[in-house]
Amino acid sequence: MPHPKKVGTLPVNGGDELKQTNEIGMFIPLLDAIDIQGKDITADALLTQRKLATYLVERKAHYHFTVKGNQPTLQADIALLFQDRKGADFMAVSPPDHGRIETRRIWCSNALNAYLDFPHVGQVFLIEREVLHKKSGKRTHEIALGITSRPPEQASPQQILAINRGHWSIENRCHYVIDWNYDEDRSRIRTGYGPENMSRLRRFAVGILHHFSDGKTSISEKMRHLNRNIRLVFDYLRMTKNSTGHVSP
Repeated sequence: MPHPKKVGTLPVNGGDELKQTNEIGMFIPLLDAIDIQGKDITADALLTQRKLATYLVERKAHYHFTVKGNQPTLQADIALLFQDRKGADFMAVSPPDHGRIETRRIWCSNALNAYLDFPHVGQVFLIEREVLHKKSGKRTHEIALGITSRPPEQASPQQILAINRGHWSIENRCHYVIDWNYDEDRSRIRTGYGPENMSRLRRFAVGILHHFSDGKTSISEKMRHLNRNIRLVFDYLRMTKNSTGHVSP
């Protein structure tokens, strides 16, 4: 019998406050070990923080943040700017995929740069996403606000929309795989740090599987193949002396 799914959950003992503390606290140490110069670092609303924005720009990277209720003043200012918006600065329509057509529109502006209390802002943006489900005729409509350190001369509306879509395609790909292949929501692990640790192990496993993906074999197929041949698991993890550098799917 089908059961409801939650996408993108990361259970942490102690509730949302501890989860937020862990994610914000680990952001900078994680990036310290990575060369991010010239890169666009995307993040959802939880990580839309002034300290993190300053850190990224000081390391000569660029931020691309989603803006929501945890930054209420910033959210209200951007929303007000685009309240009476006219024609979009750029629009993209995806071809029918699994019976749906997705239309994305974006509006960008640097009019608030001198006004906003946020470091190194280059421009703000609003993205409107409309999905038509062809079979049912149902339409869904979403609006997202954001801020980036890249000024208009460094990032066109089309480029900003592409960066945003890239962020969410990675998020959704990981969450979907974990949700459907590991059935995370029905896990019986409930106490201590067990839920958090298991969630991180699942994400680690998905990362390994994507790394060795040939683009033709699905993650579920790979998992079934590895279940039948445990020796290959050690090759994927390079845990034996004769593990090969290339593992066939």
